[in-house]
Amino acid sequence: MEIAEVQSIHLYPVKAFQGLAVDAAAVEPWGLAGDRRWALIDDGGKVVTQREQPRLALAAAEPLAGGGLRLSAAGRAAATVEVPEPSGTVPVNIFGQKVEAVPAAPAAHAWCSAYLGQDVRLVHLDDPATRRPVDPEYALPGETVSFADGYPLLVTASASLDALNSLISRGRHAAEGPLPMDRFRPGVVVRGTEAWAEDEWTRLSIGEVVFRVARTCRRCVVTTTDQGTAARGREPLYTLARHRRIDGGLIFGQNVVPLTRGTVRVGDPVRVLERGGSGAGPNAAR
Repeated sequence: MEIAEVQSIHLYPVKAFQGLAVDAAAVEPWGLAGDRRWALIDDGGKVVTQREQPRLALAAAEPLAGGGLRLSAAGRAAATVEVPEPSGTVPVNIFGQKVEAVPAAPAAHAWCSAYLGQDVRLVHLDDPATRRPVDPEYALPGETVSFADGYPLLVTASASLDALNSLISRGRHAAEGPLPMDRFRPGVVVRGTEAWAEDEWTRLSIGEVVFRVARTCRRCVVTTTDQGTAARGREPLYTLARHRRIDGGLIFGQNVVPLTRGTVRVGDPVRVLERGGSGAGPNAAR
């Protein structure tokens, strides 16, 4: 049984906004409490992310008591957003999946639209227990997820980032490295493993909570976005394409689903309960 520990925990109250480091987080069946319960949609109902709007990396959302938010960004007055009454929903298109969500007050739409220079609406996932199922190809019956890309929690390993940065340093775009972990927008970062050991995990415990590994995480253009400046580069996708192309995807991290409830904390032990994994193995990166 491999034993590591939690290095850091991150919440993203609004999908695609800045991450927020926390010391502890409650684990709900659909993810960490307070994580990605809000998202922006365009005038056609499609979710807006850093893929289309990298400037979202520079917007912050501070959770408030009761589930509301305080939105802020440089050069703009902050705005307070209350959880909307569930009096009616609007359709949301998140990567082709249709989900119902509750729109926030018009003032929230106006703040976000003015910041992006694009008409958008802020919506709230009022009932994560029923609104959005996990991809049935990788889900167990009844599993649901918030506005995260596809799974309740993303786990990454600091040793794997070190290995990736070593590869970047020897490559064509070495000047872009080393990259920080925030490029990958994880929920939980683990330290104390071997590089790429997570490729073989199928079940693990983090503190008091047990998780199953649903699938490896395929990375997209968001990882090339500097989370402090919103500028885009070539890494890490350039290097992942050469060293971490697995089953047609560029892989970094593991998507996991909680099997129990509880709280995870920085410093908690991480135990690997079962192995199997993608077949990539810990030496997939060369």
